[in-house]
Amino acid sequence: MKKLIGKIATAMMALSAVMLLSLASAQAQSTWEKIQTTKKLRMGVTQAPPWYSKNPTTGKWESGLIVSVGKSMAEELGVELETVEVTWATAIAALQADKIDMMFLDATPKRAIVVDYPFQPLLYISLAVLARDDLAVERWEDLNKTGVKVAVPQATSMDAFLTRNIPNADIQRFPNNGAALAAFQSGRVDAVSLFHPPLLAARKKFGAGKIVIPTPAFSSPSSIAVRREADKTFRDWVSHTILYYYETGRTQRWYEEFLTEFGLDPKASPVIQRELLFAR
Repeated sequence: MKKLIGKIATAMMALSAVMLLSLASAQAQSTWEKIQTTKKLRMGVTQAPPWYSKNPTTGKWESGLIVSVGKSMAEELGVELETVEVTWATAIAALQADKIDMMFLDATPKRAIVVDYPFQPLLYISLAVLARDDLAVERWEDLNKTGVKVAVPQATSMDAFLTRNIPNADIQRFPNNGAALAAFQSGRVDAVSLFHPPLLAARKKFGAGKIVIPTPAFSSPSSIAVRREADKTFRDWVSHTILYYYETGRTQRWYEEFLTEFGLDPKASPVIQRELLFAR
């Protein structure tokens, strides 16, 4: 009996060792290796047109620039795109916990401490204004006048830019984007200034106003965050791929396709390919 118990114990120990080795092997897999093994590319998504948009009828993430980018990447790799719903606030944690492989996030210095970014930006977002239709705006100087009221979220990089560049305007500061947009919608201000993506949805919702990127343009790069790991194969592949998409005009084209689906005129909307800012 003792021999039988001993043999069982030995077998259980051996099984445990095998399981531990398998777990260690799985944990040691890099993102690139895991994608090749699972045949899935996991992308974080959140409702945020023009980047991501879920079809309320099907519940699927079917449109948006980043959805188009993700689908194309998966096709290039010969794998399935798996969308994982997160929030902007939880995306970094989801990357670190190996719940997603990539997420569209601005490459801020703070984020770059804990995750990796490709050396190539995916696109550029520009500081813009949603202004009254009858307000002449081409340059920031056009807003730098006494009596012109401009809304902006308080204590942001947008606020700092306006403070430096249009000090003569009546800059009205609000706690967040929504409050600043509400001030414009109600007619309390002549314009609202934000990085342009939220202005697209606001313009459609309000049915009035014009979106302008005043010159000299103030643009900021945005990119795709990936998990930090020793094997940089996936990060480097993402970098080369988004560079190819950007330089061949595919990124801008996908963006314009979504704007058209969203009911906006691409020709009247800010571009995301920086070189095109002054080509229109």
